[in-house]
Amino acid sequence: MREAGHAAAEKFRKALELWRAAGNLKVKTNDKAGRINVPPIFGLTLELVPDFIITKVENDSLKNESYRPGQLARITGVSTDTLRHYERKGLIKSRRLPNGYREYPHHSVNRVMLIRNALAIGFGLDDLAQILKIRDAGGAPCRKVHAMAIAKLEELETLLRDLTKLRDDLRGLLKDWNRRLETTDNNEPARLLESMSADGLGGGQARLPVNSLLRKRKFHKEKK
Repeated sequence: MREAGHAAAEKFRKALELWRAAGNLKVKTNDKAGRINVPPIFGLTLELVPDFIITKVENDSLKNESYRPGQLARITGVSTDTLRHYERKGLIKSRRLPNGYREYPHHSVNRVMLIRNALAIGFGLDDLAQILKIRDAGGAPCRKVHAMAIAKLEELETLLRDLTKLRDDLRGLLKDWNRRLETTDNNEPARLLESMSADGLGGGQARLPVNSLLRKRKFHKEKK
């Protein structure tokens, strides 16, 4: 029974370590006492397992947790420069210690992950600054977020249509260039660029350059 208890304890210890590595759980260990402290959401006590007791961490102690910039960067997978950029935008806040170093409160982990997830689906930092300002003031910007997401989707749909049309135009243009090259000697100019026209590229409609279309993808990235 004792061996089984230690085996179960070891498995649980490894699971907690995985959570800590993923940044989802703050874990404190005390090797000498054989204890692991976990947040109160667990609230477990393995009293039957000798020398291995899981105790609760008080809410106040969690609120006092803080991270140095390097620690927060490692947990969230961003650079310290990115954290400073977020801070300049008003998305996260830090406090200056007496020794001049900065530290971030424990909830900054969730905030940074929220920012990264929102950026991944098309929100910009300026968008998020507006939203989070309302949230931090106690408001509920849910409908604003919904409206922004609808606008992002419409922008994406337009971009996809433009890129699809441009792809088809380029395919047709390359077929024409292939024919020209087949009937042109190697040392003779085929005048490929001169062969392009509004009528031949885009069906007579004014088309945006490919660089202009691709620049629209910036709404997937952070706004500088």
